[in-house]
Amino acid sequence: MKKYLLFLPAILFALSFTFTACDKNDTPSNQKSKEELIAQGSWKFKSASNNGVPYTAFATCQADNILDFNINGTGVKDEGSTKCNAGDPQSVPYTWTLANNKTEIQLSSSLFTDTGTTLTIVSVTETQLIVSVGVATTGPIVLVQITFEHA
Repeated sequence: MKKYLLFLPAILFALSFTFTACDKNDTPSNQKSKEELIAQGSWKFKSASNNGVPYTAFATCQADNILDFNINGTGVKDEGSTKCNAGDPQSVPYTWTLANNKTEIQLSSSLFTDTGTTLTIVSVTETQLIVSVGVATTGPIVLVQITFEHA
């Protein structure tokens, strides 16, 4: 009987690792990072809103643009099927980085006329990127939430 009692602490010690080794806050090794999710494909404009109300001030020639974010921090904005100015190049390179504890995308140039270059990430998934950005208007700056989906 004493022989079995000697093994009891060892068994309890081993079992304690079984129940504490996996913290539910651990991310699985196959879960993609924000950088990987953002850079995994081309993005196109889906919708925009301000306080839940559709925001329609973006020009059609900008709303059809296709955005590519490369994992190395570079990107390309393609003008899509319509250009705002015929003389504009079809594609424009930019750089990007995640900032502020990976809650913001800092861009070297704005994606739309009158928008800032800091996009606050609302959410990013395999199929959707939602950001908020300040838009300069004739009045105060308006915070617009923009939803992108894969092109």
